[in-house]
Amino acid sequence: MDNSYPRFTLGDQITTEQHDFFNRNGFIHFKNFIKKETVADIVKASLNVQQRWIENQKIKVNGIPVKYGKDVDGSTIVQRFAFINQHHDLFSELAGDPRFDTLLSLIGDGARLGTTEKDGMVLNHYVNAEESKFTQMGWHTDGLRDIFQGQKLNPMLNVGIHLNTIKPDNGGLRVLAGTHKQSLYQLLFRKKYFLDNRSDKDEIAIAPQAGDLTIHDGRLWHRVAQSAIVGEESRRRVIYIPIIAGKYEPKNENSPTAFYQRFAGLVK
Repeated sequence: MDNSYPRFTLGDQITTEQHDFFNRNGFIHFKNFIKKETVADIVKASLNVQQRWIENQKIKVNGIPVKYGKDVDGSTIVQRFAFINQHHDLFSELAGDPRFDTLLSLIGDGARLGTTEKDGMVLNHYVNAEESKFTQMGWHTDGLRDIFQGQKLNPMLNVGIHLNTIKPDNGGLRVLAGTHKQSLYQLLFRKKYFLDNRSDKDEIAIAPQAGDLTIHDGRLWHRVAQSAIVGEESRRRVIYIPIIAGKYEPKNENSPTAFYQRFAGLVK
């Protein structure tokens, strides 16, 4: 496992060096996208949304199941928020950050931020506790969704805003660099989707500081490793929002739950 890849700084355009690195590896890491104070405000806002969803016993958001779990003290928490940008002004404002427009060039013409499509802006909350329902996520690609829905594999990037500084033993995102250029067969069968949590000798450990931003291609094989730490120090929060191209397919409160999302229990 390696975490010695370069970190970049996001300016008003993607540089040739940054384009080349992303095209070659299928991921890129930008330092200091948001300030530490903003991180704290985001966490506070997520707790506000969590309280409302628990009180209202919210089951789905635009057809996407809400993932509940238990915190280190046994209290109920939301461990995966879909479309959180539609449930608090702070997340809506974050999605409107003009710097996201700079990232669209990584796909090219027709790219847009998927604030109303896919799962919208998602906040994942991992904690390694006895009753937690979300401690890791097995190997997968994000492109499988299009195939499940009988569509062609459209360009998609997943933009992650990391709200915790990740230590080496704290788990987190692992990627197989370059696998975004694989064949369709490899995309489907290289690993057992979500069921395979094993480390790979070629994986790269993404090691962000709180406030950093990462991007990975939707065709890239990746997983979320479980923290070796148990309890409060294992806590990790990360926001994901897609950059997509192709047909515009917004979701609303009447949207159906996709077939593959009914198996969300396989994702621990």
